[in-house]
Amino acid sequence: MIDHGRLHWLAPEELDDEQRALYKGITGGARSQAPRTFSLTDERGRLNGPFNAMLVSPNVGVTLQELGSAIRFKSGFTGRAREIAILELAVLRTSEFEWYAHERVGLNAGLTHEELDAIKHGRSAPTLDAAETLIRSLVRTIAIDRDLDDATFATAVATLGEPLLNDLIALVGYYDLLALSLRIWRTPLPAGEASPFA
Repeated sequence: MIDHGRLHWLAPEELDDEQRALYKGITGGARSQAPRTFSLTDERGRLNGPFNAMLVSPNVGVTLQELGSAIRFKSGFTGRAREIAILELAVLRTSEFEWYAHERVGLNAGLTHEELDAIKHGRSAPTLDAAETLIRSLVRTIAIDRDLDDATFATAVATLGEPLLNDLIALVGYYDLLALSLRIWRTPLPAGEASPFA
């Protein structure tokens, strides 16, 4: 038995029918069509990151992975804006795997190393546009305050529109849940990867 943090790291041959269906949804769904910036599995096919934990309770896991897929591939965000939001939350929650994975996705979406460094260290990034800068601020406010005051809400709606603000609220909730799962299960980074927050 190989442990992956606090969980057994399930190999494909160990999966029951429900777990196998979820596994196929993760490895063969929209994520498999996107540019491969990090590996969803190790060399034996075991799921990296938060996905192994989803297999523990596949009835809930299938809904989680579908929500994540919708946020990543069906929301109104540009690739840059989506990754800025995810990375801002990764920093806020010190979520190593979220940063590891989405730093790579962010580079592929057009973020520069300088912009990533600014996000990681909580500095302003003058090359972000006004909406991207607002998204960074909104992520922190939503995650910390669990609310938006009337003035901030009005600015968010005026700048992003209600549909994109709703997508952002869902994104913060989803990636906050993943950060919590990764922390509680002590999910490690892939072999050979150093902590981005060390």
